Amino acid sequence: MPVGSAPPRVLTIAGSDSGGGAGIQADLKAMLANGVHGMSVLTAITAQNSLGVQGAWELPEEQVRAQFHSVVDDIGVDAVKTGMLASEPMVRVVASLLRTLPDDVPIVVDPVSVSKHGDALLAADAMAAVRTEIVPLATVLTPNLTELGPVAGIELETIEDRELAAKLLLDAGAQWVLVKGGHDVGTAAVDVLHGPGVRRSYSAVRADNRHTHGTGCTLASTIASYLAGGYDVPGAVGAAKEYVTGAIAAGFALGDGIGPVDHAWRFRGRSS
Repeated sequence: MPVGSAPPRVLTIAGSDSGGGAGIQADLKAMLANGVHGMSVLTAITAQNSLGVQGAWELPEEQVRAQFHSVVDDIGVDAVKTGMLASEPMVRVVASLLRTLPDDVPIVVDPVSVSKHGDALLAADAMAAVRTEIVPLATVLTPNLTELGPVAGIELETIEDRELAAKLLLDAGAQWVLVKGGHDVGTAAVDVLHGPGVRRSYSAVRADNRHTHGTGCTLASTIASYLAGGYDVPGAVGAAKEYVTGAIAAGFALGDGIGPVDHAWRFRGRSS
């Protein structure tokens, strides 16, 4: 890219993690590391560290709308990533804003419901709104195995249920569904991409590292970054999987709990 030229523009709509490991902070780090200009719309502020979430406060609707229009109306966007949406009213506000974007702007939806530590980040009654309001807008939906059943509206009891859930989400309007396997068992972390006539697996050796805070945010933001750069969805997912695998392997201790992945691992040579 020529010096002085603007990189692709990616907007994250999510909550803030005061500990810097996940949320808006992780999104912006991942975007920078993957060659795009990151911008943000905060939906909520959390008091959060390596031990968990000690508090969360949703921002008023007018503040969310003002942030969105301030960025989009002046700077514009090439891709969007959504994360913590907190409540049913916030889900509906964000959906209304996303519908104002041009049809060719890809939207990566991370249906965040709980933190790495098990703390709730989405009100119990809000997942149905995510399914009806946000899922139909998703270019790529990235649920983990904890989120997959609730966002699809079914109970997951078998491997076959995962396939059914992905199909239901595609039927609900998502263009692609990436079922993340990080919460599964085994020596490999396998993510499965479902799309129009496509079922593709992305496998990586599971790192022996407990410091994985921010993996979901990082993966979704990186997918959005590569989509903004012109990759197709399977290519963007593959590039993002490679990046987040290295970031997890290089994750480091911070505080007394679960540390973050290292977004700068490529610059520090810390992936092995």
